Amino acid sequence: MGGLSIGHWIVLLIIVLIIFGTKRLTSGLGELGKGVREFKKGVNGELDDTKTPQARTDDTTPPANTPGNDDTAPR
Repeated sequence: MGGLSIGHWIVLLIIVLIIFGTKRLTSGLGELGKGVREFKKGVNGELDDTKTPQARTDDTTPPANTPGNDDTAPR
């Protein structure tokens, strides 16, 4: 008493199919599956958004100290 038997589940499934139709139901379930996969990836830290950015490598070098512009020379 109180639980749903297999007959109740079949009737409920038929009612849902009549209300939503098979196309909307399958597309909705597909989107739900994508969301669950992305959630699992996010929990495992595999999403592209959570990766740390790569260090930028520049080909330019800082200007070298010139004799008149040396801050380390004693005064």
